Amino acid sequence: MLPGGLCILGLFLVTPPELSKDAQNALKRLIFAMDKYITKGRLWELSEEDVTDQVTLHICSKTKKTVCKTFDVKDPKSSAKPADWKYQTGVSSSWPMVTCSVEVDVQIPVSSDITDKCMKDGLRRWAKQIEAAYCLINGRQALDDSELSSGQKKNPKATHRQTLPARIFVTDEQSELDERSSALVQVCSGSMKVRGVVYCRAYIHNNKPKARHAAQAIKRDIINTVCSRVEMFLEDLLINEGSHKGLCSGQQALPRRVFAPMPISGLSVCDYMFPDESTADVAERLKEMLDCETPEENIDTGLEGNQLFSDVFGSEITDSPSDDCSKHVFSEVQAENPKTQKAPQYYAGVAVTAAIALLATATSLLYFNG
Repeated sequence: MLPGGLCILGLFLVTPPELSKDAQNALKRLIFAMDKYITKGRLWELSEEDVTDQVTLHICSKTKKTVCKTFDVKDPKSSAKPADWKYQTGVSSSWPMVTCSVEVDVQIPVSSDITDKCMKDGLRRWAKQIEAAYCLINGRQALDDSELSSGQKKNPKATHRQTLPARIFVTDEQSELDERSSALVQVCSGSMKVRGVVYCRAYIHNNKPKARHAAQAIKRDIINTVCSRVEMFLEDLLINEGSHKGLCSGQQALPRRVFAPMPISGLSVCDYMFPDESTADVAERLKEMLDCETPEENIDTGLEGNQLFSDVFGSEITDSPSDDCSKHVFSEVQAENPKTQKAPQYYAGVAVTAAIALLATATSLLYFNG
């Protein structure tokens, strides 16, 4: 549910006074288990600048006393470090927001039994290409430490959102070079193609954000949203069909990404709607996760519009994806003919282009000093 640039800071636990002694041990076990789960599903690599300290917050239900500590989750033997917990308002009001529409065309080889691991392995190669892609912000390549808002006067009291155009793309030369250097032959019974236009969003920290920070955040959001949809598609398939085995060729729509405002903060979280779901279903999930009411009219479902799909059996899609957001990601599963292909070859490739991205501002609630 978190767009790019936003991550889980840690965990909080509310207990009565008599259970306070056990709270810290419970929080330590949970914080490491949580990081293990998140790391398992992540397709991008952490950089040297990424913070690995996670926060634990214990609140006494009677006295309202708070105890905040941090753990370095990359060190299994990490001991708790004390931290100050402070409440502030308007912290993220100066955070720029990066948005873009990205055209995705990924082909993944599959065996007779389609599994989550099979999909992750297929997407991991594409994710590396996204991480290595070029990012232009305001016509300039976003690789250096230049300020994101360079050329504009900054007003710390301003509440409106700043906007800057951006583009993300993988060049043909880059893709072809990667194909020649790492082409492989893989025996498979078919292939799954993820193809369409996705809408992506990322928030950038306000501590003098750099252009490369914006590029990194939006790339991670691109990878996260595609990976999440493929994972949800497989889960839905498992629930409805009982097994991934024997998947027939054809075309099916993946869930559409929608956004909803997070209370008070001014930030937005995302959710995913399957074709048979409504905004009421999204509002119900937001209620469960955020413990707050979200009016259906506040849920933005128009960033990735509906698209009618026709069944496809053993052939390529003839319609060319456009640069707008009217098409959302879908999957196309193509069955190979075992009689004509004993050892099929698979060459992975991707062509990704992105439309204009905008930068803006938002707000936040919490801040802590270690």
